[in-house]
Amino acid sequence: MDDKSNVTYIILDGYVEMHKYRYLYFVIMFTAYILIICSNSTIVYLIWIHQNLHEPMYIFIAALLINSVLFSTTIYPKLLIDFLSDKQIISYSACLFQGFVYYSLGGSEFLLLAAMSYDRYVSICKPLQYAAIMRKTTVNVLLVVAWILPAAQIAVPAALNAHKKLCNFTFKGIICNSTVYKLHCVSSRAHPVYGVVILFNVTLLPVLFILFTYTRILLISYRSSREVRRKAAETCLPHLLVLIIYSCLTAYEVIMLRVESDFPKTVRLIMIFQVILYHPVFNPIIYGLKMKEISTHFKMLLC
Repeated sequence: MDDKSNVTYIILDGYVEMHKYRYLYFVIMFTAYILIICSNSTIVYLIWIHQNLHEPMYIFIAALLINSVLFSTTIYPKLLIDFLSDKQIISYSACLFQGFVYYSLGGSEFLLLAAMSYDRYVSICKPLQYAAIMRKTTVNVLLVVAWILPAAQIAVPAALNAHKKLCNFTFKGIICNSTVYKLHCVSSRAHPVYGVVILFNVTLLPVLFILFTYTRILLISYRSSREVRRKAAETCLPHLLVLIIYSCLTAYEVIMLRVESDFPKTVRLIMIFQVILYHPVFNPIIYGLKMKEISTHFKMLLC
């Protein structure tokens, strides 16, 4: 606690051998951040400038990549500052805000993937009705819901805990997550229950919906012509890859938070680096290589 400014600071105690590896950490994460910004922005730029990419599927891809950039910008600048600082600290209010953005954008990722699966479902299973269903208004509504719904739900616990008293000021991590509430003097019984409700709403329900739509697509494609199967494979495979990677990372993080005390600090640090690194880096690579139209424009840009 800083008595002069009445600001509560938390010590981030998740780093390993900072005095020895701080510059190595900085170079690796700075390189990763620049790569994330450049690769994601390049694909978004291609979608923006090419008229034939102004379709719902590509708009959702652009939204997903923008979400990755926002997610990384919430995490990486603070990490880079910590690497070069003598003390790794963060104010409690800033920690709550980081956790709020971290989880709300994470939830938006699943909802955007669900919107993309719905778009593919309508395109392949109801092609004659596609133009009528996937209008510009529908796309805009899906985008707004994907970003607003998780934020509205996650804002509730963040607001309720903003003025709670802390009895412990050492956080065993480098990124503020739900375990920051363990620092409170009085633990809330309602918070874990509400966390499960949010997890169900913004994670499990979208995943179940995605599995349902892709099962329907698989069944329709299996009964249809080779051209339909080719189209389904070409457009759905990248989405499935992204879903599998992100679902595994999310499950990975949930399990890590549950059994956090059983892991050595070095293992926890490596695990959290994987969570924040893989997805933003692999998204543009997957869509840039697997989506034919984007890949074509990207090759033309390089040439």
